[in-house]
Amino acid sequence: MQAFRTVEGTAIPLMEANVDTDVIIPIQRLVGSGREGLGPYAFERRRYVAGGADNPDFIPNQPPYRGSPIMLADENFGCGSSREGAVWALMGMGVRCVIAPSFGDIFFSNCFQNGLLPVKLPIEAIRRIAEQTEEAPGNARTTVDLERKLVITPRGEAIPFTVDDRKREAMLDGLDDISLTMKHADAIAAFRERDRAAHGWAWESVA
Repeated sequence: MQAFRTVEGTAIPLMEANVDTDVIIPIQRLVGSGREGLGPYAFERRRYVAGGADNPDFIPNQPPYRGSPIMLADENFGCGSSREGAVWALMGMGVRCVIAPSFGDIFFSNCFQNGLLPVKLPIEAIRRIAEQTEEAPGNARTTVDLERKLVITPRGEAIPFTVDDRKREAMLDGLDDISLTMKHADAIAAFRERDRAAHGWAWESVA
């Protein structure tokens, strides 16, 4: 998993509530595309017009926002079905952080397993960032600093956010749950040997 420390960019003001995972990535695109191939299909039904050209009215397609690592949204982002591909698709289009008042629970968990940071802020704060960005999108830069747990708005306002300490440390180090477990590989192996010696009968069928 790619480590996350600080990202900076012109935040995409997708200020909508209840953006569900089917909007982010259509279910049919999860068959045969692979984790690394979903980026072009993120928001497919809104991102393109007939014939496959970019939809100029879709905000993430507009030049100031194209490829930005930060997306702003309203409540309940990532609701709907529990598809990890929604996170993969967002990351495939360049998004590393979504800032919203709330998230779908499973989407929120999937973000931390894949290196996409979900930041919860009050909607009033998100609207301020969106307004400051839209005033001069070519020059407005928002920074998300996971080490300091701060969002820095285009006008320099520092807004603190909370994040679970364990999840924060894992993202800073680029570790998912399996990688975190393997940090204790020596202790796990030592336990196995002690238990094998004490309860050999339970290990007879274990290679």
